[in-house]
Amino acid sequence: MENINLPILPEETNKLLHKGVVIPALPLALNKDRELDERRQRALLRYYLDAGAGGIAAAVHTTQFNIRKHGVNLFERILRITSEEIRDFTLRSGKTIIKIAGVIGRTEQAIREAQMAVNSGYDAALLSLAAFQDDHNTEILAHCQKISEVMPLFGFYLQPAVGGRILDVDFWRSFSGIPNVAAIKIAPFNRYQTHDVIRGVVESGRAIDIALYTGNDDNIIADLLTEYHIPVNSGMVKKRIVGGLLGHWAVWTKKAVEILDKVHSAESAADIKALITLGTKVTDSNAAFFDVANNFSGVIAGIHEVLRRQGLLEGTWTLDKEEKLSPGQKDEINRVYDAYPELNDDDFVRENLGKWLS
Repeated sequence: MENINLPILPEETNKLLHKGVVIPALPLALNKDRELDERRQRALLRYYLDAGAGGIAAAVHTTQFNIRKHGVNLFERILRITSEEIRDFTLRSGKTIIKIAGVIGRTEQAIREAQMAVNSGYDAALLSLAAFQDDHNTEILAHCQKISEVMPLFGFYLQPAVGGRILDVDFWRSFSGIPNVAAIKIAPFNRYQTHDVIRGVVESGRAIDIALYTGNDDNIIADLLTEYHIPVNSGMVKKRIVGGLLGHWAVWTKKAVEILDKVHSAESAADIKALITLGTKVTDSNAAFFDVANNFSGVIAGIHEVLRRQGLLEGTWTLDKEEKLSPGQKDEINRVYDAYPELNDDDFVRENLGKWLS
């Protein structure tokens, strides 16, 4: 899969990606009429940037894939607004922020979306393969190669419970051979399939080139603490997941940044033990936000509910009127709020909310 003309990430962006950062998956801010609330959409972006996020992923699952069904305009507006806020923040702060755009659908649609993302200044496409439920690896890889000709790829293993499909180790080995695959988000919510991705990356010979990010919201801290040892012909290759691109990190984001910093600096057995314990609290919180009890049916609304409580969103409205909090989900969110006060960043939001909404 050689093509010397494939677009690549800027050096500073690639360096940041490999260091490992917090990348929230951007929620969609709607008003009571289920139309875009641009003021609150911008406030959300300002929150993530001031909280220390190193990147933002827009037009992804948490943004609601069906923004595409509401005309090209909504998809383009989200890309544009996100890019504008990142540009303004970078001009003020001098910080590099990774811009990721969700790209979905069959090849024609995906190329069109990737071209829109490039035109809006995005760095890489988070490439969903949910539209290829019954295709063989060969067809899917041909699709990926074509999108890579438009912009660098951020691979995406989306869990089947929310529309993804099983992708075997052979797929990930071949996918990793595409020269401008910059990173992979591993989100099957499954330890075996997580290992398949990492093994495929290592066996491709591009372990040094590809940054791994957890999307396993059920296993965030354990993923970040684990060093994988994968045997290949040349010996044992060590590989780690360095950051996260997560719907869970769309809430309590400042604390997520602090947690990732602790993971990166952890050295002693005591540090690691404390982080593993903290990870169980994060997972329990995620179960409430993502509505695990009801097979993730309230996942988007759960994220919105936390942001509503903080004042960042006006309500929990989604584009689909049937997508809402499940019975008992609000009580579960109350429970984890009370159980783990050290995980929320309500004080930070309260101090800055007026500025972000202005």
